[in-house]
Amino acid sequence: MAANRSFTEYVKDRFYNNLYSAVENYIEQNINNLDLKLQKVINIGEVSLVDIEFKWVVINDLPKMKIEFDVVVDAGIEVTERNYRYDNVDECSQWFMIRCSGDLDNDLDDFQINNICIYNQKNKQPNPLSDSLVPYIYKEDLEEVATEFIRKYYPEALKTPMAIEPQELAKRMDLDVKVKRITQDFSIFGQIYFHDCNAEFYDEEEDMMVETSVEGRTIFVDPQAYYLRNLGAVNNTIVHECVHWDKHRKAFELERLYNSSASKIKCEVVGGIKDNNKEVTDWMEWQANALAPRIQMPLSTFKMRAFEFIKQYKKEKDTTEIIDIIEPVIDDLATFFCVSRLAAKIRMVDVGYEEAIGAFIYIDGRYVRPHRFKKGILEKNQTFSISVVDAIIQRIANPQLNSIVENGTYQFVDSHFVLNHPKYLTQDLFGQTILTDYARTHMEECCLIFDLSVQAVYKGKYYSECFLNRDSSSNIIFEAKFADNNEENTSQNEMIKKYNKDLLDVAMRLPMSLAGTLDALIRWSEMTEEDLAWESQLSEKTIQRLRNGEPDNVTIETIVQLCIGMKLPPVLSNYLVRNSGNSFMMTEQHMMYQFLLNCCYTKSLDECNEMLVAQNLKMLGKKNRSKEIA
Repeated sequence: MAANRSFTEYVKDRFYNNLYSAVENYIEQNINNLDLKLQKVINIGEVSLVDIEFKWVVINDLPKMKIEFDVVVDAGIEVTERNYRYDNVDECSQWFMIRCSGDLDNDLDDFQINNICIYNQKNKQPNPLSDSLVPYIYKEDLEEVATEFIRKYYPEALKTPMAIEPQELAKRMDLDVKVKRITQDFSIFGQIYFHDCNAEFYDEEEDMMVETSVEGRTIFVDPQAYYLRNLGAVNNTIVHECVHWDKHRKAFELERLYNSSASKIKCEVVGGIKDNNKEVTDWMEWQANALAPRIQMPLSTFKMRAFEFIKQYKKEKDTTEIIDIIEPVIDDLATFFCVSRLAAKIRMVDVGYEEAIGAFIYIDGRYVRPHRFKKGILEKNQTFSISVVDAIIQRIANPQLNSIVENGTYQFVDSHFVLNHPKYLTQDLFGQTILTDYARTHMEECCLIFDLSVQAVYKGKYYSECFLNRDSSSNIIFEAKFADNNEENTSQNEMIKKYNKDLLDVAMRLPMSLAGTLDALIRWSEMTEEDLAWESQLSEKTIQRLRNGEPDNVTIETIVQLCIGMKLPPVLSNYLVRNSGNSFMMTEQHMMYQFLLNCCYTKSLDECNEMLVAQNLKMLGKKNRSKEIA
């Protein structure tokens, strides 16, 4: 399918003479019924057809490969005067609708005209096809279309929860499934052949593409799919190709009417049809992508099984919160229906379990704990969870976000910007800062929202559900931007305004010297020098000398370690940095230091070092400093 073909143009080119003759005969037999707006002719003499102009074709889908279509034409008619004393001629226009039918299995050689009438209004077809012979399927109709597909080929799956076996589905559709290496680079994971042909496949022994005879009605799956992906993805591939056969054969046969050598649709690993123009083929691929998981997990029986698993795990875990058991439920559903974890997760969201959105998220190579939020609070391309790099970039690039986080109002914890309040942040048994259980179940109350866009994906278009694909195996790169709908979240800053005012009062009383500032902040933190030495990974001797004003070559790393060790809010750490005579430069290392002091100051130094290592930056601490104060 090398181009987007037009059925209207095909009918016009091939059947113009047939349609012209039909209109001409109708005019001859129904002169008195024509609505001719005559201006010059008084008595109608001869009425003749001059030309027909195609306006549009409306197509109706019929069983098997048959179609019915209404061709609307604008007929140019010439009318002459019957009274020979006058030489009057009128050029008139009359619209006609010509109902035709044919069988694509016969290449429309059985084309026939069934009816012709004067056009009065656009005729609505019960099963309309586009001008490319692709069915019209709208998002709100997907469940109904999927259910009809299952009812046609696998009706028992609508009565009892069960996995639809893709090989059995293909057999019922009279399709054959074969596992065969398709390409060397695994760029094609699935391929369906509509007609017998010779095709090229990669031969591992020969290390080259080899021509092979292929029968029509055959689906090929690359064996590498089993190793590079998973069984659920392979099953989805087979069902996906079955959808192409059921829904897109007529579009494919239209291509064959233009190009008799066409034989197959091949679907790339990237999630699109290979070697095609975008509009119609993207539409076909969207339909196959959207319908396949809905066929594999029928709405009614999926809900039934999900409810059973939720009930089971709530009892086992002794909890009433779905968020506490959402991940094992998703995994069990994936196993039961033989689909991928991502497919089961998306289906859970489809049927109303928005808790699934916050499940199985991996960012910066780390697992993000499940979380939930008020229904409808996020758009489909929005999230509470972003990477460290995006957090740093957005803090610098977005003045609104910077003004929110520069005073420590929000802390960056577990890939979220979380309101810095004991209601939402706490420490675990290892002293690491984490979200409270309340925060994880009320994300809209305490976390900032970001818009996600796909910065880099495979090649080509990826359907919208990719925004849920943030698991450990995903190779999609997202870009996050501070969202406009954060007003409700940031309005809660009132609860810590008094705390910030108290901090500012402390800061205003700090001396201008490093020693005086450090001494005052140690006393404010209520830490002993021994405690601070442990938390900052500096020696007590170093802290004592700094406190007594002895050294004059204090590095920015030492100051950052002290700030993190005392968990100084930004308004106080800024004073310590300034009074030490240091300043931050525009380097990746220093930008990360600023981010840690502004957005991660409640974390331990070990946690901060993990974040530095994740960004391939130098750690802080005795073993990692290039120079230590003697």
